[in-house]
Amino acid sequence: MNDLKALIIFLSQYDLTNSKMRQIIDSLGDKPSIKTFKKTNLVKNKVLTDVAYNKMLAGADETMVKTFVTNQANRGINITTIDDEDFPEKLKDIDDAPLILYYMGDLNLASSPSLSVVGTRKPTSYGKVVTEKLTRDVASAGIVIVSGLAYGIDSISHRKCLEVGGKTIAVLGGGFDHIYPVEHQSLAMEIAEKGLLLSEYRPKRSATKYTFPIRNRIIAALGDGVLITEATVKSGTIHTKDFALDYGKNIYAVPGNIDSLNSELTNEIIKRGQGECVTKSQDILKDYEVKEAEPKQKFREEDFSDDEIKIIKFLSDGMKSIDELTQICDFSSKTIGTCLTTLEIRGIISRMSGGFIALR
Repeated sequence: MNDLKALIIFLSQYDLTNSKMRQIIDSLGDKPSIKTFKKTNLVKNKVLTDVAYNKMLAGADETMVKTFVTNQANRGINITTIDDEDFPEKLKDIDDAPLILYYMGDLNLASSPSLSVVGTRKPTSYGKVVTEKLTRDVASAGIVIVSGLAYGIDSISHRKCLEVGGKTIAVLGGGFDHIYPVEHQSLAMEIAEKGLLLSEYRPKRSATKYTFPIRNRIIAALGDGVLITEATVKSGTIHTKDFALDYGKNIYAVPGNIDSLNSELTNEIIKRGQGECVTKSQDILKDYEVKEAEPKQKFREEDFSDDEIKIIKFLSDGMKSIDELTQICDFSSKTIGTCLTTLEIRGIISRMSGGFIALR
């Protein structure tokens, strides 16, 4: 372990802001280390208060850092710092780049083609369905899904990605010992096993209302694009959107009902030209060097009735509610019900939450 890495790990134990850690490192000269930290009067330099500096001096020990790293490794928690070769390139050059990452899982995923999916913690049935379908299609095409493990859009995107065998990254707002929300503990462990779980905070650090907006810069930076399916203009999602704009990322916004608060932010993004209007997965996948996942089953019109073909064609440009299909196809309730049952049995369609129907 080199001197700078040991110093960064040491500093991370004191819940300093990222900018304060950088200020300390910059104050230690050309060869920052724990030794130079102990020899430099950071109180005189007005970098730290007398109380804070003396508290940190008591724990400034290279051996203690090595023991801490070993203990975390025994728990399956790895550590990388900005000076390491495996530190994600996508994070190195952003403003206020994290100096340290604690992680469980495959860190290589942080360098893969990816899409960040964010939004409200309380989605409508429409928001749930749209998030499920877009995430399913994008993940099935081999794109890594990045989100924040929160209620609502975050957890929906993680779960749908895992469901189709995709890879997902969850960026935490606190340390590994304080997974938030606690109900997502098992989801977090599944992501650690099958994807990547990471945090810039030491394991014992609890999440706060301040750490969540800060971690959103990492979510925005790791995604090659950012998809917002539903969010109010006052939600934390706006921070992720602003970070994405600063980083020059593609922003994808799902349009919604103009009377729905949950569609305020996405409709505003589209109206202002800050992002692209998304109505199907190909609106996103066209910007990636991958092809849209091939359908599991090729449709031959001769294998279906005229009514079934009509339904399939209307679903080819996106999911529809049963009421929409009934109205568009001009079918009776009995006919639409019979056709949908047959198509579902044959594996052509999926019934999604909120009463929506989509092609598999």
